[in-house]
Amino acid sequence: MSNQTIDIGPLRPLDARSVVLSTLLGTDPPRMPVARLVRAGEIFGLRPGTVRTALTRMVQRGELRVDEQRRYRLDGALLDRQVRQSASVHASTLDWDGRWRVGVVTASTRDALDRRRLRGALTALRFAEQREGVWTRPDNLASGAPAAVAIADNQCYWYDAHPMGDDAELAAALWDLEEWATQATRLRRAMAALAGRLEAGDQPALADGFVLSAAVLRHLQADPLLPRELLPRTWPGASMRREYADFDAGYRESLAIWFRME
Repeated sequence: MSNQTIDIGPLRPLDARSVVLSTLLGTDPPRMPVARLVRAGEIFGLRPGTVRTALTRMVQRGELRVDEQRRYRLDGALLDRQVRQSASVHASTLDWDGRWRVGVVTASTRDALDRRRLRGALTALRFAEQREGVWTRPDNLASGAPAAVAIADNQCYWYDAHPMGDDAELAAALWDLEEWATQATRLRRAMAALAGRLEAGDQPALADGFVLSAAVLRHLQADPLLPRELLPRTWPGASMRREYADFDAGYRESLAIWFRME
């Protein structure tokens, strides 16, 4: 069976923490016994002790907790991350009436941590920074993750606005839509290439599928989810989501077979 290279650009390597995190983020509800997480680590040649050490450290950092059935589950900010990930996959938007939402930073005394938290929160809420201290986006999304909203509300004052110029030109200036679409095309081709290997039972494809799924989910979270009126005519967002749903179903089936082989 072919073990072709997946051309999806640079990928971050998956260490034990990344494997645990990606496994739980892709599980609903996000909980799993240690034996199953150790088995997931074996896809990447990770030793059981390495995975168990990562689990212990993640519990100590408040990223995971152990429930009554001794299953590890996401906790803290990682639960918010799963909410954002789910929202990215389902891409729920509201009808757009032409208004934009504008947040102006008003907090007078902010340390570096506050600034990082605000930037992370507003990015997670899919706002773009038009200039320092001014963040905006079309008002076509429901309220995001409560933790991100609370951080943004604590440091910003909010306005509704109607730009005087062309809305589509403003959107194109705030987000690199061409680059997002180009990378989406690479990822879609990679999913199509890998799906056949998974269906054929190519075991090495499990590791590629794990990494590819993580890359697709990161990319979907970078989709600004703009109103269709502001998107290029050939925008690939909807097609990518449909194809990912099919790919993910096939990958989960292959992964289930791997777990049953333990």
